[in-house]
Amino acid sequence: MTSFVRKDVASNTAAEARREADEPHSPVVRFGAGAPLRLDAGVELNHLQIGYQTYGEPNAAGTNAVLVCHALTGDQHAASLNPVTGKPGWWETMVGPGKPIDTERFFVICANVLGGCMGTTGPASTDPMTGRPYGLEMPLVTIRDMVNAQAMLLDHLGIEKLLCVAGGSMGGMQVLQWAASYPERLFAAMPIATGARHSAQNIAFHEVGRQAVMADPDWRGGRYLAEGVTPHRGLAVARMAAHITYMSDQSLHNKFGRRLQNREMPTFGFDADFQVESYLRHQGESFVQRFDPNSYLYVTRAMDYFDLAADYGGVLANAFRGSKTRFCVASFTSDWLFPTEDSRAIVHALNASGASVSFTEIESDKGHDAFLLEEPQLFAIARGFLDSAARAVGLPAGRGA
Repeated sequence: MTSFVRKDVASNTAAEARREADEPHSPVVRFGAGAPLRLDAGVELNHLQIGYQTYGEPNAAGTNAVLVCHALTGDQHAASLNPVTGKPGWWETMVGPGKPIDTERFFVICANVLGGCMGTTGPASTDPMTGRPYGLEMPLVTIRDMVNAQAMLLDHLGIEKLLCVAGGSMGGMQVLQWAASYPERLFAAMPIATGARHSAQNIAFHEVGRQAVMADPDWRGGRYLAEGVTPHRGLAVARMAAHITYMSDQSLHNKFGRRLQNREMPTFGFDADFQVESYLRHQGESFVQRFDPNSYLYVTRAMDYFDLAADYGGVLANAFRGSKTRFCVASFTSDWLFPTEDSRAIVHALNASGASVSFTEIESDKGHDAFLLEEPQLFAIARGFLDSAARAVGLPAGRGA
């Protein structure tokens, strides 16, 4: 049986994605050698590049900026067409005219994370010192490194303070890091479906994915771009395994059950007999067309290293001590990747630090991916929280207020 990944299709689209690493279809800021980023790994990253998108317009007072932080496999195209896939932005349910993060009212910024592959420096980017892709020669990065790079971008854009930082999953980790590292720069924070550290189980899932990538013969020790190949099969398997964690048992049952795929009887072979198998294979094949395998290694590793309390004497409350930031924390009942107990730990720490915090556990059967989907309760909570923050800084009322 041949691989389910069509390498001809994947290679053609991957070439388009490869171009995005250096010349993205979005605004880009390039910092010269005189503005290095000091990484947690103990080295400096020179010639930093950041790809980003903005939506809406900044007001004269500079009080309406909202930073949106993307999750593991997201990018800067939160509310605009992805230039590689042609698909709508990953958070168009939340960001846009009249939506909870209202682009008629707020100036929204979303940057591709450090280590990514859509215009911000990552392993697929060309190292200006060698003229070759960084590959594994790029130092490992952390969530704090990502946030520090975003702070450099905001400095470049002339944004001194943010009305709010919002994001889910790995994006929520960035929100928490922003609140700890730059409390004076943000009025409000909205971490969704996230945790203050990555659990052992989540690290284990990521390791399975990384090993799948590195076990592919085309990985070539991370030098696949220089050698003209790509470990499509390994990355597809990694995506398939990860995607299962984004859903719940109930959502898989509701969507697929044990229904067969375009047949009345099993084939008694190893083709995709079941609809759920076909769905996962499609997810894997689609993913390899837009994402760099080495970036997958780097960004998953950044999530694994995240442990905010460890940076503050092992006490999470210390990360927020004295913070004047307003927080809105949200979780989902069926999310087993970042269960509600992770959000409650954040809330308890915020309460212990004296911070202003509201918390909601949203009833949903959609699993971890619920923050990306149609969830009216999440929309209402986000809208109310942002409306309150906007009124507090003197912004005029939004549509329907």
